[in-house]
Amino acid sequence: VHYGVSPDTERIDYDEVERLALENKPKLIVAGASAYPRFWDFARLRAIADSVGARLMMDMAHIAGLVAAKLHPDPVPYCDVVTTTTHKTLRGPRGGLILCRAELAKEIDRAVFPGTQGGPLMHIIAAKAVGFGEAMKPGFVAYQQRVLDNAQVLASTLQAEGLRIVSGGTDNHLMLVDLSVLGSDRHGNEITGKLVEKALDHSAIHCNKNMIPFDTKPALTTSGIRLGTPAATTRGLGAAEFEQVARWIAAVAKDPTNDELKSAVQGQVMAMMSSFAVPA
Repeated sequence: VHYGVSPDTERIDYDEVERLALENKPKLIVAGASAYPRFWDFARLRAIADSVGARLMMDMAHIAGLVAAKLHPDPVPYCDVVTTTTHKTLRGPRGGLILCRAELAKEIDRAVFPGTQGGPLMHIIAAKAVGFGEAMKPGFVAYQQRVLDNAQVLASTLQAEGLRIVSGGTDNHLMLVDLSVLGSDRHGNEITGKLVEKALDHSAIHCNKNMIPFDTKPALTTSGIRLGTPAATTRGLGAAEFEQVARWIAAVAKDPTNDELKSAVQGQVMAMMSSFAVPA
């Protein structure tokens, strides 16, 4: 049984979550998303779970770094189980992490090993320790704040350029851009997530096509793209650079089959990024 967002606000519809929980009496309520730009109300979810005797689980893979920096509500006090990757905003190696209530630990350990996993990768475990150590430093909090600041700049500049941001903005590091408002380009091509993803890739700006709430297009086409700021923030980009990136994205999104434009943007992107080395 799935819940979704309100068609009016494009935010999680907690009244719907409650109604579905009361109707279906689930044993587990799962929170978490890969393209949700707003804060979660964990207290409300906990209350809903308690009302039907359900466990509450949150996958915070995309926001773990923000949670660690205390810049996003923390699910741990409210959830029975919290899962995350250790890369993405946490900026560690590719891997995972399961946090749980003490009474669930043995069951989960048994399910993971020998149930589904074996052969621990010691170099990844060591890299996780390094990543967690980095996340405990003051500089990590400052970095996550820059991630949020840059996301605000990116979203507001895209809006100023005439693009619609799903839910009207973002509370975290990512945003969904609704391309359906653009209609077609000057050659009559319908502007879709698939088309714009490819056009931006040719312009040296990497994103992914993404469905938007109530999308009428299939997942391989989509009406939107998903953008995020952590990687470019790690490279050192700030507000001025993200304003420029937003203008490039808007220009290409509005004219995605213009090869001259894409070539020009690619050159400008490469020139700008030459001043922002990949961290060693």
